[in-house]
Amino acid sequence: MNPLAVDIENLGFSYPGQSGVSFSHFNLKIAVAERFGLFGPNGAGKTTLMYLMTGLLSLREGSIRILGNDTKRQNKSVNRLFGFIPQDFSFYEELSPVENLEFFGAWSGLHRKEIRKRTTELLEILGLTEVRNKQVRKFSGGMKRRLNLAIGVIHRPRILFLDEPTVGVDVQTRVAIINYLKELNKNGTTLVYTSHQLSEAEDLCEKIALLDEGKIIAHDDLTKLLAEHRQEGLEGLFLNLTGKNYRDYHV
Repeated sequence: MNPLAVDIENLGFSYPGQSGVSFSHFNLKIAVAERFGLFGPNGAGKTTLMYLMTGLLSLREGSIRILGNDTKRQNKSVNRLFGFIPQDFSFYEELSPVENLEFFGAWSGLHRKEIRKRTTELLEILGLTEVRNKQVRKFSGGMKRRLNLAIGVIHRPRILFLDEPTVGVDVQTRVAIINYLKELNKNGTTLVYTSHQLSEAEDLCEKIALLDEGKIIAHDDLTKLLAEHRQEGLEGLFLNLTGKNYRDYHV
């Protein structure tokens, strides 16, 4: 049997000295090559869970396995299995796209020849060839988002974690990014995605989990959940299960 892309068992986590999101006996399984979405109100735990899966936060109890590898024991080898596209930009603005990709490619363990090849490929695919040697600080928001994505996939990860990958971009850039993600998935890359862009999410995700206060309140194929709750779209499902009250009071 092939290992799961992500296997979380009895996860326990809380922020020290804070009353915000926490996880207790939390379980989640994500299959290889799935397009999986994590959704929920502000403070539900989506980004915290992303940080735990990618090792940016350390779990207190339980285990997280990435393609069968325990994240506690094999950090370096596990890190090369996945890419992470954070909501905040993760590059050096004083450098060019080429320089950024050279740096992050080397950090990912790629050889110089492969870095050059991947840099040329990704800049072409993501429409950044003409600005390959320009300083990134001068780029538009959409160009920065595309560079953020290129950095996250330069090492051909088998799993890609995406936290609001299209926030603040125009329609053309959003469509281009989503189409590229679908192409990666067709070639076997598992996508684990979260966003407040629910119409976009509905187009991208095949299976979803709705989180609220660190707990899963729904988890299944999106089409099945919509039929079960008699909703026409993800926004209606979201409001039906989490309510309509303001949820941005966590500090």
